[in-house]
Amino acid sequence: MALWTMILRKMANNKWLQLNLWFGLTVCVALFSSMPLYSDAIMQRTLIKELQQVQTESAVYPGFIRVNTTNSSSTMDKKTVQAIERADQFAKSIPDRMGLETLSFYQQRFTQLLKVYGADASELEKKQQKTAGAFKSLSDMEKRVHLIDGRMPVDRSDGIFEALVTQDFLLKAKRDLGEELVAETTDDKQDKFRVIPIGIIGTNPKADPYLPYLTTEDSDGFLIPFTQFEREFMKGGKTRVAEMEWRYALNYEQMKVGSVDRYIQADKDIRRYFKGRVGVAEFDIPSSMTIISFQGKQSKLDVMLLSLYCPVMLMLAFYLYMAANLIIERQKTDISVLRSRGASRLQIMTAYTMESLLLGLGALAVGPFLGVQFTKGLGAANGFLEFVNRSALPVSLTSSAYKVAAIAVCGAIVLILIPAFLATRVSIVGQKQQMARLTKMSFWHKTGLDIILVSLALYLLHNFNNRQADLKRLALDSDALQVDPLLFLMPALFALGGGLLVLRVYPWFIRLVFWAGRRWWSPALYHTLIQISRSSGQYLTIKVFLIMTVATGLFSANAARTINDNMESKIKYAVGGDIALTTKWGNDAPLPSTYQGQPNQTDTAGTTAAKRVQYTEPPFEPYQKLEGVETAAKVFKKEKARFSAGSTSGGTTLFGIGTKAFGQTAWMKNRLLDYHINSYLNLIAPDPKAVLISRSLADAAKVKPGDPIRVSWDGLDQAQFTVYGIIDYWPSWNPLPSGSDGNDEKADQPKLIVGHLATIQNRLAVEPYEVWLKLKDGVSNQMIYEQLTEKKLPVRGFRDAKQELVESKNDPFRMAINGVMTLGFVISMLISFFGFLLFWVLTLSGRTLQYGVLRAMGIPFIQIIGMLISEQLLTSGAAVVIGVMIGNLISEMFVPLFEMSFSTQDQVPPFDIVRQLSDYVQLYSIVGIMLTIGLLILGYRLSRIRIAQALKLGEE
Repeated sequence: MALWTMILRKMANNKWLQLNLWFGLTVCVALFSSMPLYSDAIMQRTLIKELQQVQTESAVYPGFIRVNTTNSSSTMDKKTVQAIERADQFAKSIPDRMGLETLSFYQQRFTQLLKVYGADASELEKKQQKTAGAFKSLSDMEKRVHLIDGRMPVDRSDGIFEALVTQDFLLKAKRDLGEELVAETTDDKQDKFRVIPIGIIGTNPKADPYLPYLTTEDSDGFLIPFTQFEREFMKGGKTRVAEMEWRYALNYEQMKVGSVDRYIQADKDIRRYFKGRVGVAEFDIPSSMTIISFQGKQSKLDVMLLSLYCPVMLMLAFYLYMAANLIIERQKTDISVLRSRGASRLQIMTAYTMESLLLGLGALAVGPFLGVQFTKGLGAANGFLEFVNRSALPVSLTSSAYKVAAIAVCGAIVLILIPAFLATRVSIVGQKQQMARLTKMSFWHKTGLDIILVSLALYLLHNFNNRQADLKRLALDSDALQVDPLLFLMPALFALGGGLLVLRVYPWFIRLVFWAGRRWWSPALYHTLIQISRSSGQYLTIKVFLIMTVATGLFSANAARTINDNMESKIKYAVGGDIALTTKWGNDAPLPSTYQGQPNQTDTAGTTAAKRVQYTEPPFEPYQKLEGVETAAKVFKKEKARFSAGSTSGGTTLFGIGTKAFGQTAWMKNRLLDYHINSYLNLIAPDPKAVLISRSLADAAKVKPGDPIRVSWDGLDQAQFTVYGIIDYWPSWNPLPSGSDGNDEKADQPKLIVGHLATIQNRLAVEPYEVWLKLKDGVSNQMIYEQLTEKKLPVRGFRDAKQELVESKNDPFRMAINGVMTLGFVISMLISFFGFLLFWVLTLSGRTLQYGVLRAMGIPFIQIIGMLISEQLLTSGAAVVIGVMIGNLISEMFVPLFEMSFSTQDQVPPFDIVRQLSDYVQLYSIVGIMLTIGLLILGYRLSRIRIAQALKLGEE
């Protein structure tokens, strides 16, 4: 009890220090707990959204499952019936296997096809009648069918089947409702069944919105009560049951990312069970591929989140260590006294461990709930330091979040106990000796940790650069945005090592400055320079802390901006405009020609093989007059054109454009061409025969501006053009090779010719072109879609740059990058502010006697403030400047490595580092406000120091 009393009193005496330490622990717990929370929440939302997209694209409910199997047995013996019954039992277990609730279910059975004719049909009519149908049964038939005419059938025992039929089938049977029909088997037995159609049915989608029974899927046959079908055909064996089907609508909204493996295993079990067991099986599970694509995604996201959090965790570790070290520094004398009076190191460490446990439990109580708020903030991130009013992530605290939080608390406690452990090794004599030796070298510099960290980061950078060169050389595809965790760890290591390396020589720089102007420095600056040069170890922690904050903040900003900008530029470049439409053109091509190959063209003499398809150009004006469209452009693309220049010929892509409309509509990133794209368009505008060619074509054919070049395709007569300019990029054209062998780079280089559309149409041929649209500001794409539908414009396909950008921003990996980097930046600034105040308030309170003596010697208060400001500038200010330099350096060195996260085959425009002035302004503003507030608080505390009280403190 006495130990607890001592601990609580000690914590009360240092309540502000303990509060800062608790704050760091709480943020640490919140960060760690937000990792599994965010991973689960974002993957859950993405999974549900992608399942909903299945419904949008395929017009089928995402939870739909259909299993169909034939019956390979020729007779309905006992073994066959048992096999079907076992299949029924297995089918009914599908929801439990997948772990989803059943919203709707029905099953169907079908007999073999039977010949159908009227009971009063003549022999001639029987021979001529070609109508065939089967007996069908449907579970819950009364609830699912829509009775158009007649009544529902009843189960009769007199050998007559009452059935429901479709109107189409009744017309094929050439009989009216209520007239008896005969269904005859086509085998040797020629069994006959008497059937009376007593109701006409149609589809009733309102009966079951999840799983409607569609009569259009199989309109031929007799639908009879399910119990009658089971009695007469399944157990009675009057004719062979040829086919069975089970359909489910499961509640896909219950699908959790954690149950994806269970769903996939259930899918495999279903396919494995029905494959060849009863007959030939057929499966329709439209969500299967979407769910399979999520397998393993969460583990990749977890690794990526951990790597994204690395710099922030390093910052938090520094903060916790610094706060704990400052607390221990104030208590070193007490610890050494306790040691001198017989207290063991174990007893002292037990007291500090219990104190840390109290703080840890407090952090564990609050941290996870703060982590929930962090997660919601991550979900709203639309870019770096950009937030949108996106629907909130479905976040709930889980056991895994508390497990991770508990691990974080344990790790943090070990970290903050290190200074206490080191302090217990020193006796009271050693403590006094250490206080007199403030110029000793720090542990970081003694061990050469700065050189080790910088060397390690540079070694990893070298390996990554080699790997990136191989990816480019071989045109390998890195598949998708999969960021290597080391891409975030390396910059943090380099920032830490680089900061320590600079601070190794910084005291010598201060001594050089002091020596150079020792005759001219004012007393205040003279004192400050001596103080900093002699007590450099005292400022090491805060300077490293600030360097890490600024450097990692700038790197996060530049990396996030670069990734976002390159992904958005890639989408805009690939589409070419805001919207790219493919329209339907009329033509005179005969239908069979679509399926004919070309190898046999030589077999046909005459005009048939030589005849070209003639297209009819649809009106272009309706697209220009769409409300909200600023400009529209015709863009003709011919992928398999041929060129001839001198003795060189080959394949090329041909673009046909109208220069003015294209320049007003197309999107092109700056600095991709030697001059602005409009300059090239203006260059070729006056001459209808002028063309632009790609650099790959110019190099391959040794063509330069002014040279002639001939173009054709599909046997057309060549048309001659004149080269006016050479380009490297063009909207929607990919100049990168598509091959992946890397053996012959020149041969695989795509080639391009850009000419006037009117000239191409007049001198070569008129063929379909794309329509590119540029929308006015604030116009929604939905409005364009509605107008295209309303005016019935013949659109066959389209690409929407804005929609693709939205889908890209909703990608869980990109959201993680934007969210975590934004959160890390904000947290870094926040803990940097608290760490700055904590350090300088404690430093100032430790110098109360010193400032009191200076005031007693007659130094004015304004000069003491000047000493404080100059000390801040030479320590905190210098650390910020060093941080900016290191931040820019690691951005230059490491941000280009993110290019490996994108597909090398379609990374067009080329990867470019993006810096945004607003990020630097925000960083400088935050740091400036932090220093200003800190100086104001320190100045206020300095003004409250009383000379007499300070001197009395010195006497004591």
